[in-house]
Amino acid sequence: MANNKELNDLVSQVRRDIVRMVHKVSSGHPGASLGCTEFFVALYNEIMDLKEGFDMDGSNEDIFFLSNGHISPVFYSVLARKGYFPVDELNTFRLIDSRLQGHPTTHEGLPGIRVASGSLGQGMSVAIGAALAKKLNGDDHLVFSLHGDGELQEGQNWEAIMYAAGNKVDNLISTVDRNRQQIDGGTEDVLPLGDVAEKFRVFGWDVLEVEDGNDLQQVIDGLNEAKRRTGKGKPVCIILNTVMGNGVDFMMHTHAWHGKAPNDEQLENALAQNPETLGDY
Repeated sequence: MANNKELNDLVSQVRRDIVRMVHKVSSGHPGASLGCTEFFVALYNEIMDLKEGFDMDGSNEDIFFLSNGHISPVFYSVLARKGYFPVDELNTFRLIDSRLQGHPTTHEGLPGIRVASGSLGQGMSVAIGAALAKKLNGDDHLVFSLHGDGELQEGQNWEAIMYAAGNKVDNLISTVDRNRQQIDGGTEDVLPLGDVAEKFRVFGWDVLEVEDGNDLQQVIDGLNEAKRRTGKGKPVCIILNTVMGNGVDFMMHTHAWHGKAPNDEQLENALAQNPETLGDY
C-alpha cells in the first residue's frame, strides 16, 4: 500500500503522461482521462488484489474492464507506471503498429488489457460474464468496471444492469464516471440521464455515491465501501462525480476537450499545472 503523498504524486505524473501522449500524435481523448485519474490510481495501487505477472485468465485476482475505451491514455499510463509494460512504450501511443491503440485491443497481447473496448455500451455485459465465471470457478475475487455517463445512453447497458441484479451478481463493482459531459455537449442536453443513482437502485443494485471523484481519499473510501457491500446479493454501483479535464484548468467543465489534443503552448501550460514526480518517458 502506498501513502497518499505517493499516490497524489502519481496522479500528477499520470496527468502529465495523458497530455503528452495526446499532444504527440495530435489525437486522443484527454478530457475524461484527466477526470478519471484519481480513480485509476486508487484502483490499481490501493484497491485491487492483484497477483504478480499478467494472464488473460485473471483467476485468483481482482480484474478490471474499461468500457468507455476512448479514455485509454489514463489506462495505459497507470498500467505502465504499475509495471505491466515499459513506461517508455507510452511514446508509441496511437502510432502505426503500436500496442497502444486509440482504443484498447487484445490482439497485440498488451499486458493489463483483457477486452477490446471503445464500442460503447458493451463493457457491462463483459464484466458480468467475468463475474459469473469467477462464481462458477469458486474464485472469491471481484470484478471492477468503469463506464461513462454518456455511455449509459446505449440500451445494451440496461439489459445487462437488469440481468446483473436479477442473477445476484454480487461480486461486481461498476463505476459510472458522472462528469455530465460527452462528445456533443452536456449529457443532459444530448439525452437526459436524470437521476442515475436512482435508476440503478430501482433496477436492483446497491448504489453509493462519491461526491468528489477527484479527491483521492474520497475515491479510496468509496471503493473500499463498495468492496464491503459485495457478497450480499446485489451488484454494486458507484456514482463517481468527476470534472472532465480535471487538473488542467482550461480543459475543465467543458465537452470541448472530450477528444481534442493540446497544441505546443497548451501542452506547456498543462504540464506546468502538474509537476513531474516520477520522470517523464
